Amino acid sequence: MKKLDSSFKLIKEKLHKAGFKLTPQRELTVEVLLEKEKDHLSAEEIYLLVKAKNTGIGLATVYRTLEILTELQIINKLTFQDGIARYDLNMGSDKHQHHHLLCLKCGSIEEVKQDMLFEIEKEIERDYHFLVKDHRLTFHGICRNCAEQDKEEEGDVNG
Repeated sequence: MKKLDSSFKLIKEKLHKAGFKLTPQRELTVEVLLEKEKDHLSAEEIYLLVKAKNTGIGLATVYRTLEILTELQIINKLTFQDGIARYDLNMGSDKHQHHHLLCLKCGSIEEVKQDMLFEIEKEIERDYHFLVKDHRLTFHGICRNCAEQDKEEEGDVNG
């Protein structure tokens, strides 16, 4: 709860600094993003969770709030293989976003917090005279749960 409160306060400060008020609708949207931080929700999923808290909020309001939060770099807008834009909190003070593991079977998305590309960035900057500001990396594969399920199903067929 403590982390949630401090993250909420930080988001509120960023909004105010940029000249935006934290309206009740924005507050609920931010609340949902913080509560579901690990879930990489789509705008529609966020809308449904916000609407469950307050039925008077429209989809357009949620979309506008997500646009503002993206512009202010409070959240990142990510698109994976399904083509659906998903949102990811950007609360770290890291230079880069974290990386993602995307399961090709179930669509689950897991975060990799370590930035393992630091040395590669330095090489790119040196060899190509290109100043790297950010990068995004998604590994596509099969998650642990799906791999275990495949093994079980394989065992049933061979058993």
